[in-house]
Amino acid sequence: QVQLVESGGGLVQSGGSLRLSCAASGRTFSSLGMGWFRQAPGKERELVVGISRSGDSTTYADSVKGRFTISRDNAKNTVYLQMNSLKPEDTAAYYCAAARSYGGNYVITNLRSYDYWGQGTQVTVSS
Repeated sequence: QVQLVESGGGLVQSGGSLRLSCAASGRTFSSLGMGWFRQAPGKERELVVGISRSGDSTTYADSVKGRFTISRDNAKNTVYLQMNSLKPEDTAAYYCAAARSYGGNYVITNLRSYDYWGQGTQVTVSS
């Protein structure tokens, strides 16, 4: 089992920045592919960005490219999401997720392939 705890959400004005953190426990963190997803009211949950277990590969949603940056610190069992130039359309609940990589080192983009989920943290961007 893996427990994921997100933090860092909040209310920010358009153009502002936030940094989300996700602390993992319960399994060797470096064996897990990680991802950030978001879900706005009335919409499906979508991938924001995924990162391979080593951290050397990432995949971003087109809507956040150039504005968001994912990173991971395997020594601290933590993955981060730096969000800059935030827009009102970024408003959503943000979820951290972990997937067992079974020895592979690649980015997992399919929501259904993620095995563990955090409780979510709300990000609200005002115009």
